[in-house]
Amino acid sequence: MRYRTTIDSHVFAFEDLKQVMACASPARSGDYLAGIGAATAQQRMAARHVLAETPLAQFLTETLVPYESDNITRLVIDTHDAAAFAPVAHLTVGDFRNWLLSERATPAVLAALAPGLTPEMAAAVSKLMRNQDLIAVAKKCHVVSRFRNTLGLPGHLAVRLQPNHPTDDLRGIAASTLDGLLYGAGDAVIGINPASDSLPVLDRLLRMLDELIARFEIPTQSCMLTHVTNALRLMNAGAPVDLVFQSIGGTEKTNRSFGVTPELLDEAHAAAQALGRGTVGDNCMYFETGQGSALSADANFGVDQQTCEARAYGLARRYRPLLVNTVVGFIGPEYLFDGKQIVRAGLEDHFCGKLLGLPMGCDVCYTNHAEADQDDMDTLLVLLGTAGLNFIMGVPGADDVMLNYQSTSFHDALFVRETLGLKRAPEFEAWLQRMKITGGGGQLLPPGANRLPNDMRALSALAAP
Repeated sequence: MRYRTTIDSHVFAFEDLKQVMACASPARSGDYLAGIGAATAQQRMAARHVLAETPLAQFLTETLVPYESDNITRLVIDTHDAAAFAPVAHLTVGDFRNWLLSERATPAVLAALAPGLTPEMAAAVSKLMRNQDLIAVAKKCHVVSRFRNTLGLPGHLAVRLQPNHPTDDLRGIAASTLDGLLYGAGDAVIGINPASDSLPVLDRLLRMLDELIARFEIPTQSCMLTHVTNALRLMNAGAPVDLVFQSIGGTEKTNRSFGVTPELLDEAHAAAQALGRGTVGDNCMYFETGQGSALSADANFGVDQQTCEARAYGLARRYRPLLVNTVVGFIGPEYLFDGKQIVRAGLEDHFCGKLLGLPMGCDVCYTNHAEADQDDMDTLLVLLGTAGLNFIMGVPGADDVMLNYQSTSFHDALFVRETLGLKRAPEFEAWLQRMKITGGGGQLLPPGANRLPNDMRALSALAAP
């Protein structure tokens, strides 16, 4: 099927819906690297005109990645909830944008709609939206998840405490963890990106975090951000695994480059649930994504990178995860060139994930060779906090010494919570107050008042081999 429109007597024609989507996307370096971005601003606007007139239901019959050759496409189409889709099935993409921004799209209505939307529908409508539209709609999407605490409540913002260390040194990780806790971070998860894939090393790290959480009765969860096959081996060996982590992408070929299939994720999800380690819920998966991963794996099939990203959310929601994190600026300037592109991508990812019913967080980050700086990240942080983001990263000094990129710090989390009046997970806040780390209003108390160990002797004992 060909798509066309006429603007100022000039006819713009597009081969298929995939090309319409690519050309309608805001300019970004990854799409130009792939050779699919709009050649001119006029072509981009023409594609948006065409997209606005395209029926939402068209995405159920014209798949961007063939059904026969891609298991993500099959998963999305085979699990589509026609009854949930019915209230908007008659709309075009442009009408859908207007509907989302109207008073009819309440939080309850959006929650009921989520199973009826495909990732391509979410990506399509985002391409017609300004940044403020993405913020306004995402703020109405409330996605709550639970394991040992409650995340995603309106007016709340959680923090993943990220105590990475370049040699997986237990004492270094323990010091960073205690530092984060004393700043009130860690309600989303205490999650380590290990430098090693050694199972004995991973086991020691998990047991150290488990001891910390148990000793001080912290209502949070730990996660080792290692490959899902390692998580399965650790669970089979009796390691204290709370959350299972995996990076995922939006096409079958992308996921195979990660060594992942839905069947493997099914196995890991079942194994983690069988452990029953959650106390207030059983959402036990943690996924990370990022625009550009499909192209970097030569697995985008001519689909624009933002739509590929949204398709990854179609896989994630199969598992009712506790956390989904778009690591927005981590892949590099080849895919998101500068601060403007990173800010836009972060808002798009959060909007699409929330619209599809996922508990979205964002690693507000950039690499040192991107045309971006911490001022750009401050802007995105405040915008996402306003939009109702579920969680951000808490990295000592905002500089990850293991992964070598720039993220958000414990101080950044304090800033955005105080500026926007956002609270921590309620169970975690109650714990902080019991430990005299925060006062009744959530503010940090003087360091000498808290009951956590605050000298190196205590840290050394905690991290003893």
